[in-house]
Amino acid sequence: MSTVGLGGRLRTSGCHNSPFRSVNCLIGAQPEAQACKRKESAVAIRRGVRLVLLLILGASVISMTGVVATYFLMYGEPSVPDHATLVLRIGDLTEGLAGDRLRDLVGGTRTLTLQEVIEDLKKAKSDPRITSVLIMPNGVPDAYWAKVQEVRDAILDFRTSRKPTVAYLEYGGEREYYLATACDRVFLMPNSPLDLTGLASYEVFLRGTLDKIGAYPDLHHIGNYKTASNQFTETTFTPAHREMAESLNHDLFDQHVRGIAEGRKKTEAEVRKLIDDGPFLPEAARAAGLVDALAYEDQIDDLVPEANEMALVEGDRYVRVGAPGRPERGAPRVGVISIDGTIASGRNGFDPVYGGITGSDSVVEQIREARADSSLRAIVIRIDSPGGSTIASDVIWRELLVTGRQKPDRPIVVSMSDLAASGGYYIATPAQAIVAQPGTLTGSIGIFGGKIAIGGTYRKLGMNIEAVRSGRNAEMNSPVRPFNDSERAKLEEQLRAFYDQFVQKVATSRGMSPEEVDALAQGRVWTGRQAKEVGLVDELGGFETAVKVAKRRAKIADTTEVELVHYPAHRGVLELLMEQVGRSGHAWLASFAPNLLEGMPSAAFPTHVFRRGEALALLPLPGLR
Repeated sequence: MSTVGLGGRLRTSGCHNSPFRSVNCLIGAQPEAQACKRKESAVAIRRGVRLVLLLILGASVISMTGVVATYFLMYGEPSVPDHATLVLRIGDLTEGLAGDRLRDLVGGTRTLTLQEVIEDLKKAKSDPRITSVLIMPNGVPDAYWAKVQEVRDAILDFRTSRKPTVAYLEYGGEREYYLATACDRVFLMPNSPLDLTGLASYEVFLRGTLDKIGAYPDLHHIGNYKTASNQFTETTFTPAHREMAESLNHDLFDQHVRGIAEGRKKTEAEVRKLIDDGPFLPEAARAAGLVDALAYEDQIDDLVPEANEMALVEGDRYVRVGAPGRPERGAPRVGVISIDGTIASGRNGFDPVYGGITGSDSVVEQIREARADSSLRAIVIRIDSPGGSTIASDVIWRELLVTGRQKPDRPIVVSMSDLAASGGYYIATPAQAIVAQPGTLTGSIGIFGGKIAIGGTYRKLGMNIEAVRSGRNAEMNSPVRPFNDSERAKLEEQLRAFYDQFVQKVATSRGMSPEEVDALAQGRVWTGRQAKEVGLVDELGGFETAVKVAKRRAKIADTTEVELVHYPAHRGVLELLMEQVGRSGHAWLASFAPNLLEGMPSAAFPTHVFRRGEALALLPLPGLR
């Protein structure tokens, strides 16, 4: 038998079944044998790929089954014993949907959002199984006051049920203590001081640093109080900047004192004197009547007769309990759209310096979806934003204006959280009513823009950057040199045009003349209480107040429960995972350099967030302590 014949038999009978397979493979010199070998390899690879794919698919199915099972086991509605005490551990108060439970599955210790805390208190007020509430504020952020006031209002509302409320402080900072004074009794850990000292704010001025490195801040603003650029252009406060900072500080301190005085049954003068004597050692705080007793957490039930041998229900579990007064089928529907974070063009996202980014594209989609929903009787816009891009703010403003014009019988009401300033106030102007907390920071009707020219920094490093151009102003946004006279005139023309439009839109919205608004504007920031006095805000209160205002304007009875329809209604698992990754990275950076992030929002020029050359309606304020 010849080799050719052998090869022919192999082709006829098939390589795998031939008794001459090994002979042919050994010969290996013929093309037929090589083809056979390649075929065997391809078959083996396909089998291997199929096996890997099957294993991946199986692992995915098992993983998803585990996730679903975990969700229903851990996050199904829990049982609540009779005579239970609801425990609310209040920390980093963030905006977020109550009951958005899927994010818990991506790991990490979960803290209650602002809406979840309020929802828990509302349910517990009418739940006969809950006989008392234990408030445990710890690590409340030192930045702003409106969310803290919203929780405090919810505690005071719960107290109308006559059920006892107790606050337990492991550490008594300004905000923790302010929350605690809304309760019937305040307990302090025996070895923890009551750190009651008053409020101080801090501003970072970087002009000296920029001069040292050869960078020139060529920044311009409209309004004497538009101080966002001062941190780069000044070495200290300007008179207007200091006046505004002192006004905000004093008004927030007055609100702080008033709340403590009401909660502890003291006069405001007595509280001011006590704060001047602070901070307090534990026993001194008790002797001064600022706290009722010193105790460890396990001793609380011995000091609260109504809650003896407490059956505790944690707030993050109680969130999953259905509300007893939930709206019936067919109840009036109110849409809720949240604008949370710095406003920029594009999609929602996360920035390690600026935190949450509200993208105009995402918000416009939500507004249009709500506008198309004919079942909605009103829309509430929840704003927690320092502003941002003028272009993105204008895009959102226009969409809300169109919605109001197309649906004139569907009121739009704005609810302001910690911040609704500059671009955040701009997008509020189409609303028929604006509601803010006394401690909200709002206004800042002004604009700034420009660049930091770093050509001198490059030269100090031995670098040389040269440009070629076509067009007289092609180098207007050059990072190397400051503006020339022609370019500066163009920039100031743009800033003035936007400022005038801003003033006109506020004037139209608030029923004022442009001259009246200009006197209130100039970039000045107001507390919510001050803003109401000057006519920039209609009512004081939180989200619940805004819903009541929306019901009233939509001619819905106050006693009628409404169904809140959130846009977007649901976030997918991938979105939640990305959110967690972003927040985890931010938390990691904060733990690595705890004092760094605190100043970064006001110290980092936001070229990575906004478009080149874009004017900004932004409020980079530090925390008020």
